[in-house]
Amino acid sequence: MIQKAQFVISNSNPGNCPKPDRAEIAFIGRSNVGKSSLINRITGKSDLAKTSQKPGKTQLINHFIINDRWYLVDLPGYGFAKVNVKVKQGWESMISTYLTKRENLCGVFVLIDSRLEPQKIDLEFLLWCGTEGVPAALVFTKADKQSKTKTDQNIRKFLKKTEEIFEEIPDYFVTSAESGLGKDELTAFIEELVQEYERGEII
Repeated sequence: MIQKAQFVISNSNPGNCPKPDRAEIAFIGRSNVGKSSLINRITGKSDLAKTSQKPGKTQLINHFIINDRWYLVDLPGYGFAKVNVKVKQGWESMISTYLTKRENLCGVFVLIDSRLEPQKIDLEFLLWCGTEGVPAALVFTKADKQSKTKTDQNIRKFLKKTEEIFEEIPDYFVTSAESGLGKDELTAFIEELVQEYERGEII
């Protein structure tokens, strides 16, 4: 249960992140996937992460301390944000350094828009996570935006693709920032990851 959530720091250099002395959970996804809205929903703070109609608003690594106990990290989106190539390459380098070198990172939630057919960019990012040993789980967003049948159909297609990459389906959650669907399951899973880290079961 998240009772307290506070902003700690934003930066563009993974080396300047807070001391890695507690569990850390990161959220990442294609631009405009609804990441900030979901973070605000699960923390119960409507203005914690900055939401925007413009894709690509998050351009830094944003740390929030949750319950004075663990870090939630809002990472820059990947995909069609309108930035120049040099800036985009800088982001990619920053994100890959963070995801592969951050020693206290015990879970990365990759957000997928449940309204869409499987997107190549999401599958490529997941493949990269698998190759680099980044502990990724899937969070399907915006499940309230179309019929349950359509949502289920898109999710099934996406999971089939991930099975081709990983031979098994990763942990996944179906969510809506609007209705709160999936919030309890997601926060319970995060709690498990944090407890495993605290018991020394995640290296």
